[in-house]
Amino acid sequence: MTFATRMINGTIRGVTRTICRVDADELYKVPQRGPLILAVNHVNFLDAPLLYTHLLPRPITALVKKETWDNLFLGALFSMWKAIPIRRGEVDLTAFKLAKEALAERQILVVAPEGTRSKTGYLQRGKPGFSLLASESRSPIQPMAFYGGELIWDNMQHLVRTDFHVHVGGIYRLKSGIDIRDRQVRQGVTDEVMRLIAALLPEKYRGEYGNIKMESLEYLEPVS
Repeated sequence: MTFATRMINGTIRGVTRTICRVDADELYKVPQRGPLILAVNHVNFLDAPLLYTHLLPRPITALVKKETWDNLFLGALFSMWKAIPIRRGEVDLTAFKLAKEALAERQILVVAPEGTRSKTGYLQRGKPGFSLLASESRSPIQPMAFYGGELIWDNMQHLVRTDFHVHVGGIYRLKSGIDIRDRQVRQGVTDEVMRLIAALLPEKYRGEYGNIKMESLEYLEPVS
């Protein structure tokens, strides 16, 4: 990492710490290296810079919507972070290949199964494509949840710091014998991951996954 990169990351971390009270104590649960798919909810612009700068020096990358590079500043920032651009709403084989390569290099890959920001903080239905990456890469999955960041704009207008909470779950892997070619199975895997994210959130944020009762996991098993 170059001196300039360290300076930029340090500045962003300092700014996020200034405008937010970041409750990130649970980040110690995230391993120091991958391969690992970090499955997160996505609320707004704050998630990515805060997560990236607080997880350093772990080797981390993320799938980020291709439109981000339409903005000169954001494009440069996410290129510096070696994020992987992905075309939403279609099967992006290039992004899929780069994601698998990053995992093979023992990086931590951040993926938002919802595929887009919720803005309100309430969970939306996860997309089935997430499960293909988990299956093809055979990488373990760790759920992580944020909340509080949805209040950032209102709080900034009132010169109030935002409480940004981070909760991290255990590590899971796909059970063997799952037929990932079946779309219902793919959606089932994604929904199970989303319910694990929901379990890390206060009830009011669980949205599409308000019913999170899981006596047993159908598609996932904890990594001991």
